[in-house]
Amino acid sequence: MSAIIQHKQDEHLPSLEPMMRLVESGMNAVNSVIIERMQSEIPLIPELAGHLIAGGGKRMRPMLTLASAELLGYQGTRHHLLAAAVEFIHTATLLHDDVVDGSDLRRGKHTANMIWGNNASVLVGDFLFTRSFELMVEDGSLQVLKILSGASSIIAAGEVAQLSAQRQLSTGEQKYMEIITAKTAVLFAAACRISAVVAERPEAEELALDAYGLNLGIAFQLVDDAIDYVSDSETMGKGVGDDFRDGKVTLPVILAMARGNDEERRFWQDAIMGHKNGEMDLLHAKALLEQHGAIADTLERARHYGKLAIDALAPFPDGAAKDALVEAVEFAIRRAY
Repeated sequence: MSAIIQHKQDEHLPSLEPMMRLVESGMNAVNSVIIERMQSEIPLIPELAGHLIAGGGKRMRPMLTLASAELLGYQGTRHHLLAAAVEFIHTATLLHDDVVDGSDLRRGKHTANMIWGNNASVLVGDFLFTRSFELMVEDGSLQVLKILSGASSIIAAGEVAQLSAQRQLSTGEQKYMEIITAKTAVLFAAACRISAVVAERPEAEELALDAYGLNLGIAFQLVDDAIDYVSDSETMGKGVGDDFRDGKVTLPVILAMARGNDEERRFWQDAIMGHKNGEMDLLHAKALLEQHGAIADTLERARHYGKLAIDALAPFPDGAAKDALVEAVEFAIRRAY
């Protein structure tokens, strides 16, 4: 594992800057596609979509598509449309997620559903999904269509699975890992893999990029679920403890329940069922997570998947693109520290 993932204090802090520099010109093209394709004669559509798309997100997923293409030495432009399709899929899921979760903050700003209402958010999310599929069809590759449409289907199923698991104390580690793989990691994997398709590279390289993206996505979500309990609203851009108040059974909670005594498990049962979700309850939950090492072990799990992501890049040549993709993994994990 790299020195940065081990958090040596004398190393520079990892960031997305190398990847942003690597794909800067390509992202300008992608952003142009995004702006063009979210337009509509119905003013509410670009207004609401633009609120989220311009809301300060790093656009990590489309950047991964472009960086993967750079890794493969691809010289064409097909990946610009497809990176925009990836971002539309992601944005649509965010709009829908915020409605389901009743969220009021996203990237430090009021969510679209808080401003325009749930109905508008759901329907504009649907509009963005259709735009993404138009872009896939324009590309003309059945393999690309298969990868991105398959990912979209899995994401939707993962969101339903997460909803079904909400406030369900029986949710175990295996089910939790299945949910975060589906709702988060699969799109990371697809975003990377499609670049190998447009670059007409062998299937082994497709699968290597798929493995990179999948493991990065898992690590990314594990860190998200950990920092929901230990970060702050300014850093996270959303409410701290949202998962706790929403009754989401994430890995930190699963570990703390498994390691706690009967009294602690009764607390978690009351909390997950929504009977104890005040600020003092959140503080008690944080104390239990700390006491049982649940946050530390969740982050250790994230580092494990981060290492798997970096290992998946072994077949590719060293260079700026590979370095940027490695540092993206290190950044995803370092957010928690």
